Amino acid sequence: MNIGDKAPEILGRDENGKEIRLSDFRGKKLVLYFYPKDNTSGCAAEACSLRDNYSELRRKGYAVVGVSVQDEKSHKKFIEKYELPFPLIADTENQLVEQFGVWGEKSMYGRKYMGTLRTTFIINEEGIIEEIFLPKQIKTKTHGEQILNR
Repeated sequence: MNIGDKAPEILGRDENGKEIRLSDFRGKKLVLYFYPKDNTSGCAAEACSLRDNYSELRRKGYAVVGVSVQDEKSHKKFIEKYELPFPLIADTENQLVEQFGVWGEKSMYGRKYMGTLRTTFIINEEGIIEEIFLPKQIKTKTHGEQILNR
C-alpha cells in the first residue's frame, strides 16, 4: 500500500473476535499501526505512547487501531496489562500485513527471519492512505506525539 491508495474495507478481527471494517471509522482519520509483537519493550513503548496521547488524538479526529500477527488471547493480555483504549487486530493468517506490504525480512543478532515491519498508516476520512511512517522513522516512545505533530 502506498500514499494515495484506498485502504481495504475489511481490516480483520479484534481481540474480541469482532470484525473491524474501514467504514467503522468513516468521518475520522485512522491511525493503523502495525507492530511486531505483543509484550515486547518497543511494542509496549509504542502502544503506551499512543495510549498516553489517545484523548488528544481523538480530539483531533483520529481513531487508533493496532495490528500484529499474535492471536486474540495475546492481544487481550497486552490490552489489559497496558490499559490500551483501542482495539488490536489479530492478523494470525498474515493477510493484512501482506496486503499492506509490512511483512518482510528482519535480522537480529545476525539471524534473518520474516516478521512484521513496524509501520504506521494514516488513513483519511475517505479511506485513502495520506501518510506512512516507515520503520526507521518511528520513535516508539514518542510515536503518539509524532502523529499529533505531523
